[in-house]
Amino acid sequence: MELWDVYDENRIKTGRTLERGKPEEVQKGEYRMVVHVCIFNSKGEMLIQQRQPFKRSWSGKWDLTVGGSAVSGDTSVSAAVRETSEEVGIQLAPDELRRVLTIQTERVFDDIYVVQKDVDETALKLQYEEVAQVKWASADEIKAMIREKVFIPYHESLIDLIFFIRNHDGTRTEQDKTEI
Repeated sequence: MELWDVYDENRIKTGRTLERGKPEEVQKGEYRMVVHVCIFNSKGEMLIQQRQPFKRSWSGKWDLTVGGSAVSGDTSVSAAVRETSEEVGIQLAPDELRRVLTIQTERVFDDIYVVQKDVDETALKLQYEEVAQVKWASADEIKAMIREKVFIPYHESLIDLIFFIRNHDGTRTEQDKTEI
């Protein structure tokens, strides 16, 4: 049985836990934590995974490199490290992860991390219960897959943002050169 910690709107643990498979028990103003890891190679491509056809949600669809729920006791970073190891067999050190975005939905804090790492996708150990296959893809390829309805239907602007922000810190495109 997998348990999830419950957080308040300020991302503070409430002390409650939920059993996996019963997310409807998350009350208004309560949240659980989900992580996504996007691994990029030196060509600027993202490693993407195809979910197994027997998965309950998004069966057979392509997705970001890794995604999953934090289990009770996880930090966001430890969940990202664990999920990456479990799903695609890549061992990451916490300092390899850079959290670039947190999306807060009605019941979820979704932390998105980027990692720059050249890996041989043919040598990965894929978790059978989760991942059917992996491949490298450009932003344009991923957006085309979204339009073809073979990728989880993320907003295309989110894909553009993740690809942009992987090489950028902050939110501005240039520095203010004004003298004080």
